[in-house]
Amino acid sequence: MRVLLTSHGSTGDIFPIIRLGRALLEAGHEVRFATISFFRDEVERAGLEFIALPPDWDQGGLSEAMRDLTKAKDAIDLIGIIYQESLPYIDEIFTILRAELAWADVFVSSYLFSSLCALAQNMGVPNAVITFTHNAVPSPSYPPERYPRLLVYPAALRRAWNCLLWKIGNRLITWKIKKIVGEAAERNGIEQIPDFLLEPADRVIVSVSPGLFEPKTLWSDRFVFSGYLRWQSPEDSALDAELAAFCGDEKVPILTFGSVNFNESRKVMARFIRCWPKGKKLILQSGWAGLKIEGPRPEIKRVGKVSHDQLFRYGSMIIHHGGAGTTASVLHAGLPHIVIPHIGDQWFFAGEVRRLGVGLELKCSKWPEGLPKAVRTIEKSKKLPRRACTVADLLAKEDGPATAVRVIEEMAASRDAEG
Repeated sequence: MRVLLTSHGSTGDIFPIIRLGRALLEAGHEVRFATISFFRDEVERAGLEFIALPPDWDQGGLSEAMRDLTKAKDAIDLIGIIYQESLPYIDEIFTILRAELAWADVFVSSYLFSSLCALAQNMGVPNAVITFTHNAVPSPSYPPERYPRLLVYPAALRRAWNCLLWKIGNRLITWKIKKIVGEAAERNGIEQIPDFLLEPADRVIVSVSPGLFEPKTLWSDRFVFSGYLRWQSPEDSALDAELAAFCGDEKVPILTFGSVNFNESRKVMARFIRCWPKGKKLILQSGWAGLKIEGPRPEIKRVGKVSHDQLFRYGSMIIHHGGAGTTASVLHAGLPHIVIPHIGDQWFFAGEVRRLGVGLELKCSKWPEGLPKAVRTIEKSKKLPRRACTVADLLAKEDGPATAVRVIEEMAASRDAEG
């Protein structure tokens, strides 16, 4: 089977697709991954054939784009900004993918660009999208995020209400996408943009834990919860030695905001430094925002790009932004969270962390002042670390890559049988 993968965005949008590609390769399939050149080394390190897509942004360009996303007012506005960013490059993207689809037996895209599946559908290629968060998964059991639940009403009325809201949300987001890229789609022979929420592709692989997050009732059988798809940066033995020397015999809090970038990061970090207790050890991952410490603070160790699994072995708790990939890594590490959401679905993941009983949430606007107290709260808690270990034990029994490969193989086999 020949599989064409594509995704755009930050590390959290790319690494799960790389992990899927690696699993497909190990299962004996041919795999090509079309994405921006910034991720070429990671794609090829996994053994996948790399196909270059525009834009040819460096770290600065990607960081600026992420900073623009923090201005979004809501999910629909966020989708609009993402698609507006793609507009100057979309004709070239369609041209490259059309040529690659002539080779492919199956096409897989990240859910953010499910509109690309319309091209595969036009060419008769079975297609799937990968979603890294379950708040976009429709179900009669609950309404879309941030919509009210009719908890005191009969079950049949609640289901009808929830279904109505999902249909409305689907129309709004799909309309927004069509408004932005509709003309470009028509130029490329695409008459119909898929429904973003309800029917984005032949299959929707939800790459989060079914044991933790799968609802009792899904919208249709095209939605499948696979479990996490996790790909890691290479481990660094020299950094291991540095971190072991810094931490000594203790585990320390780790602060990482991943690919999040935000305005006035220098001022924010200055506030953090003023509030962080003298002598209290902490590991700071600089991330895409280039976070750094101004002035001598020997109790704070700054690191750059590194495997989450390697870094988190030194953590007593992880302070993070609530990105899908980082949240998954902390859950697998069995450590408590302090989530400081900045954008998009990060507020949703902060809520899920609280619901699971594995961590706390701080407001983005006040986290530098509130962080020391939150750290002390977790250090005093017996319940949060114990619950975090329980969740990690559950995740260790799931195999997201194997499940996702099986879904794709079954989808291709079903199309072959129909043909």
